[in-house]
Amino acid sequence: MNIVVLVKQVPDTYSERKLNPSDGVLDRDATDAVLDEINERAVEAALVLKEANDGSEVTVLTMGPDRATDAIRKALSMGADKAVHLSDEALAGTDAVGTAKALAKAIGTVDGVDLVIAGNEASDGRGGAIAAMVADVLGLPALTHAREITVDGSAVTVKRETDEGITMLSAELPAVISVGEKINEPRYPSFKGIMAAKKKPVATLSLADAGIDASEVGLANALSAVTSASPKPPKSAGEKIEDEGDGGAKIAAFLVSQKLI
Repeated sequence: MNIVVLVKQVPDTYSERKLNPSDGVLDRDATDAVLDEINERAVEAALVLKEANDGSEVTVLTMGPDRATDAIRKALSMGADKAVHLSDEALAGTDAVGTAKALAKAIGTVDGVDLVIAGNEASDGRGGAIAAMVADVLGLPALTHAREITVDGSAVTVKRETDEGITMLSAELPAVISVGEKINEPRYPSFKGIMAAKKKPVATLSLADAGIDASEVGLANALSAVTSASPKPPKSAGEKIEDEGDGGAKIAAFLVSQKLI
């Protein structure tokens, strides 16, 4: 079974994130970059399936600038077998629709893909739609918000968990799956894995290599745009209550005023 895992390098959530004032695009160079946590869980899910199915192979695929190779190496050090890096200056500023189309083309460069696994949503955009959009472009079934994944022959079944409850979904391979935070705890790369990752193959693709039409990607061709943005306002000071024997009543009154009780 050939599994492709979509991964993304994102700004560290512990660093200050901001938009470029000129175009409204996230300023990625101003922050530390890491492999998104949900993608680590997607890689782990793929590795578990690989270990349960002899002869399986895991390919990680990312779309991003040169420094996204750091995210690739992290996934390879966890145990993925190889990687595809879609990297082209013309991709900068691509919106979700263009990203889905570009990723679908890049997936097409991998032979015999049986399963595509991604995280539910990246921490830098929170769109939560890329996996389903990629599935739509590829014409494949989309099994989203997976908490458990089981492959039996040519069929895949997932336990889908959302705020509405738990649902069992099944489809014939090939298929696209997105995973949630509860699916697993990703493994830590071992020293052996880190050293081995340096020798694993990474194919770097340009738009032309992947057969991507330049008119469908990039900021100039995006279907959405940031019209305005402002910094998050600082937290306001809280209300201090002096307890003069009636502290409990004052707190209760405050909670009532905020409609919390």
